Amino acid sequence: MEIEFSFFIALAAVALFAGFFDAIAGGGGLLTLPALFIAGVDPLAAMATNKFQASSASVSAVWTFTRKRMIEWRADLPMVCLSFIGGIAGALSISMLDRAVLESIVPILLIAVAAYFAFSPTLGDQDRKQRLSRFTFTLVVVPTIGFYDGIFGPGTGSFFMVACTLLLGQQLMQAICRSKLLNACCNLGALSVFAFSGAIIWPLALAMALCAIIGAQVGARCALYFGPRLVKPLLVVVCCLMAIKLLFSDGHSIGGWLLQL
Repeated sequence: MEIEFSFFIALAAVALFAGFFDAIAGGGGLLTLPALFIAGVDPLAAMATNKFQASSASVSAVWTFTRKRMIEWRADLPMVCLSFIGGIAGALSISMLDRAVLESIVPILLIAVAAYFAFSPTLGDQDRKQRLSRFTFTLVVVPTIGFYDGIFGPGTGSFFMVACTLLLGQQLMQAICRSKLLNACCNLGALSVFAFSGAIIWPLALAMALCAIIGAQVGARCALYFGPRLVKPLLVVVCCLMAIKLLFSDGHSIGGWLLQL
């Protein structure tokens, strides 16, 4: 699929801002995925291309944490495997859905995830009570979130972090490191399916990945000056506006059907 140069530059710019927002408040995929849809990219290609740029950022974060010896690879190996498998299962499922179904459900999912970000709990750095055993968490929670990442994606890192904190009782920094590792694994699982299917628009994916990494580096440095309290509401509002545009921009979508009533 060919992308007009103006759309190409615009999508790269969106990835830059998404990386910036993601480093401060999380949820960068809430911007990049609807932007790809609005640009007219085929739904499956949009999912696949977005997954590549998301994978680049998550793998980069894992590499940084690994160099600082903040990830317990041996202890987390079972979670790593099940997260990877969950991502594969989700990507295989999305590959079998009809284009019209994808166009209809994506805006609704975006608004749902944006609502989660708007009302998600503020996590502290204190120990919390463990509510699930490590075995149950690994067997049930990890592949479930991994599957969600493969079939949709935005907010996965936040879901892993909240789950590690509230269900395993981990301190915030531990939860962040583990969530980045598990997010990278399900990203790579889904990406392997999309890569073999040929759905990724590689020039666009590479440009967006590079811009997302640059934006994340800038965002990380600005995090000390701009907290999530400022950036998070802006991210949610922009995401909802993009989702509403998707809902009512196509006569075959749910929004178009509602307008005809």
